Amino acid sequence: MGRWRRRGGRAKIQPAAEPARSGPHGAKAARSPVALWPRPSRRPPGQAPRVPCNACGSDQLPAPSPPPAPAMNIHRRDHLGTDRSEPLPVLIIGNGPSGICLSYLLSGYTPYVRPDAVHPHPLLQRKLAEAPGVSLLDQDLDYLSEGLEGRCQSPVALLFDALLRPDTDFGGNMESVLTWKHQKERAIPHMVLGRNLPGGAWHSIEGSMVTLSQGQWMGLPDLQVKEWIRRKRRGLRNSRATAGDVAHYYRDYVTKKDLGRNFVSGAVVTAVEWGTPESGGSGGREPSPLFQVSGFVTTEDRSRRPFSLCARNVVLATGTSDSPARLGIPGEALPFVHYELAALEAAVRAGAVTPASDPVLIVGAGLSAADAVLYARHCNIPVIHTFRRPVDDPGLVFNQLPKMLYPEYHKVHQMMREQSILSPSPYEGYLSLPEHRVLLFKADRQAVFRDRDGLQKVFGVALVLVLIGSHPDLSFLPGAGADLATDPGQPLSAKRNPVDVDPFTYQSTRQEGLYAVGPLAGDNFVRFVQGGALAVASSLLRKEARKPP
Repeated sequence: MGRWRRRGGRAKIQPAAEPARSGPHGAKAARSPVALWPRPSRRPPGQAPRVPCNACGSDQLPAPSPPPAPAMNIHRRDHLGTDRSEPLPVLIIGNGPSGICLSYLLSGYTPYVRPDAVHPHPLLQRKLAEAPGVSLLDQDLDYLSEGLEGRCQSPVALLFDALLRPDTDFGGNMESVLTWKHQKERAIPHMVLGRNLPGGAWHSIEGSMVTLSQGQWMGLPDLQVKEWIRRKRRGLRNSRATAGDVAHYYRDYVTKKDLGRNFVSGAVVTAVEWGTPESGGSGGREPSPLFQVSGFVTTEDRSRRPFSLCARNVVLATGTSDSPARLGIPGEALPFVHYELAALEAAVRAGAVTPASDPVLIVGAGLSAADAVLYARHCNIPVIHTFRRPVDDPGLVFNQLPKMLYPEYHKVHQMMREQSILSPSPYEGYLSLPEHRVLLFKADRQAVFRDRDGLQKVFGVALVLVLIGSHPDLSFLPGAGADLATDPGQPLSAKRNPVDVDPFTYQSTRQEGLYAVGPLAGDNFVRFVQGGALAVASSLLRKEARKPP
């Protein structure tokens, strides 16, 4: 049963009673910093004054903002890449792996199949041979991706991954069948806005944490992570890179590929609005919408300088980890309830939580929760671990991870199975409560649960970590982007309800000129977000080709 102290010494079992208010809490946890997608720091977005934009029909285009803090100067350029009287062709919001890869493709870097390459997939090889010397960006992505299967639902993501890493899912290390040519005449002017340095939320993660994905899967086109790390310092440990390595790699990628002129770090977008449609011109095309993007950039003196930009196309590449999912129960606003592992780390450092304390309550059955369990166990902090699902639920993420690569997570899963309130085992200081729902928290640090049989249980706790996932912060969009989701009546979710996009262009089905890539479009692994960038680049190149002279 573990060594619970003071109020946490014994669970009080009561007849079922209807609480004042209850809510669901068992959604799949979002990926932790060692997992599929990093959790960024949550900064208040603020509100920048609206600045008119000449191309959107107002009086003037603002002067470019001065550089932000010195650490960001290298990734700040004071030009738009186009005449001030014209809207920017493409504006990318988010500078993580998705935004970086798309910037690479829009900068004229063009993928071709190597003439001597033979892909191990016979059908794909036959299709590739039908168009020798034709850029992948100019081919029919729908046709090429037909028949491919893998660990992703996106056909273009599977296609691009198969070309970059032909046999990786079979344990092979075959060289990419693609070669890259820098064709400056194909470049499309664009700008990438991001809160952090290039790499996005990876810069907000504790650097020694190890990525869930293999290091080779974290790489971007034409610069392998393994080779980059070897040149920098050392080889990959257990084939998995640290978060610090990955963040440095993404920032270095922007420098090595000469993409920095397109990146604005320290930029926070506060509003995106659909502007007046552009005239179809002499070409007779239907009018295209314009987007007005407003926000602020942090300057050298740490002040906020507002900006307003106009663009013909906007790409959402912000990720989905901005706002933690909540339980929606009474007492959730109490000061001992937190949503980040960092809160537990801080409490341990301050001595507020010790091995002699009441247990820490960890809510969730994903990798974020597993990280918290591992950290607490490392510090000898007693833990109550509660989650809504059964321990043998095949949907648990632990069942999707190879034991040889991720022994630490499988150890947590083993503890979840073997140490419950009715089945004591050797794991002292750890109590698993599967199929339990948290009903409320009390000011005297008591947590009330209801089990699958309807019985209520009360435990005293020192601190609560609610790690049940996260939601994207799209507050800068009209209606917070709700109308863009696959099911507009439900919250937008990377796993359950992503932005509804065309699978071969990643353009929103609800708004022309608006694209979504990465987790917002349902692609959660770094290795697969690049396919979305390929689809967007292909679509934008076709749009530019149709523009009248």
